[in-house]
Amino acid sequence: MPREIAFYGFYFPTVTVLFITALLITWGVDRILAGTGLYRWAWHPTLLRLAIYVGISCALTLPVYR
Repeated sequence: MPREIAFYGFYFPTVTVLFITALLITWGVDRILAGTGLYRWAWHPTLLRLAIYVGISCALTLPVYR
């Protein structure tokens, strides 16, 4: 995978695209967890959302920058 992605003449790091992808995946996981009511059991739902986002973004960027 290239280290930069060209978009209308602007170069973006690959990690920017992966962070946006992780944000979309996290949004989907968040909707599933909120719909099932699993956030009731979380001590701090906002920290759980952040941890899910960090985990997904790390999982997506690890193969690229390894």
